[in-house]
Parts: sequence; structure tokens; C-alpha cells
Amino acid sequence: MWTQAVEARPFAAGRLVCFPHAGGSPYFYRSWGKALTDVEVHTVCYPGRADRIAEPPATDLKAMARDLAEELRPLPDGRPTAFFGHSMGAFVAYEVARLWQADGAEVSHFFASAARAPHTATGTPERAAEVDDAAVLRTLAQLGGTDAELLDNPVFLELVMPYVGADFRMVAGYAGGPDALLDCPVTVLRGEADTRVSPAEAAAWWEQTRGPVTLHTLAGGHFYLTDEPPLRIVEDALRAS
Repeated sequence: MWTQAVEARPFAAGRLVCFPHAGGSPYFYRSWGKALTDVEVHTVCYPGRADRIAEPPATDLKAMARDLAEELRPLPDGRPTAFFGHSMGAFVAYEVARLWQADGAEVSHFFASAARAPHTATGTPERAAEVDDAAVLRTLAQLGGTDAELLDNPVFLELVMPYVGADFRMVAGYAGGPDALLDCPVTVLRGEADTRVSPAEAAAWWEQTRGPVTLHTLAGGHFYLTDEPPLRIVEDALRAS
């Protein structure tokens, strides 16, 4: 299964599907299901981790998004569905959203967190091939999303490096297109100290949708939402959609 509901809410006004970052798991959004009481929160689980640890990790972001889009269809009850993607998750969510649109489905709202606009991503297979485990570990240490002690734990690294490395290579190989525009409102969130996504790269989401765009700059770095999830911003945006 690609997704699971954090807490079933069949009478909620809508759904929020949350896409984790590179190396992330659905547990990253576990607290959101209880905190966001007006929506039913679903979390995406990529292959190779959590309940899917026995599966080989994905190696192509767009191919993974196609598989996810096939399963993640709007349910027939008519409730609106919004996407929230953090870092790599925003690229995956964007690819799923544009596949939905091509198939006549709609995303009610799109949240791009700590992510450059897809058309500014210029990855290539050659760049992906250059990403080795040492580079991944350096990046993890710089981003601060992983406990430093865990990065020195060989048992932990043996467990997670296969899928973390695969995710980083997918990002390095990903290139978005300027012509695939979203039709929904987009909320862009960025930590003011984020060294991975510049203000200009975040603002470029204006060029990625036909809908309105709202930009929020929040305290913190690339993982600003670990300590302070932007729940109020999410709630307000969903009510306005």
C-alpha cells in the first residue's frame, strides 16, 4: 500500500495527503493526523522503508509517481483532496498532481514545503550516478533532519542507507518541466535559514501553477517543520480553498 490514514475520519470535510522527504517515512507526519481535526490525513510510504522495508527502493522519481498516482485516486465520496510535500516529497506530489489533472481529477490545494519549483530542477542521470553514500551522509549532517548519533551508528546506516541513497539519487536525477502547470492554489513554505532552497527558487512556484500562490517564510532551516509544524497555515489554506 502506498498510503495509510493516520486516523480514519470518514466525516471529515476533506483529505490531506502528505509526501515525505528523501529518506523520510510516513511516521514523519504521525502527529498531524490528530492535530488537523478537520481533515483526514493520509501519509505516503515509498518502497524500501517502514511497512515496505522488504521492497527494493525506487530509482526513478517520475516512474514512482506514476505508480503512486494509479493507486491514489480521488475516492467517490467527492471530498476534496490536498497534497503536502516536503523537499523531495514536493516533487513527488507535483508529479502525482499533474498526472491527476491529465486524467481529469483535481487537487484542491498544493503545499510545497522546503522545495524549489520543479522547473528549476535540472537533474540528470549523470548527476544521480555521482551521488555516493559519503555525499549522502554529508548532506544529512548539514540538513539536520537526522540525529547526529544515528549517523555514526553502523547498524542504523546498514538499515537506512539503501533507501536514503536511492532517494538522494532520484532527486539528483530529477528534472521538471515548465509546461506542466498545476490548476490549484499553491502554498509555498520555506525556512528562512534553509541553505538548500533559495528564496528565488521557492518563489518560482508562481510559474508552476495557474492558481494563486502564497509564500510563507518561517523560522528554521530545511527541516523547520520538525519542531514547529505549520498546522495553522495548513488549516487556514484548506478552509479558504
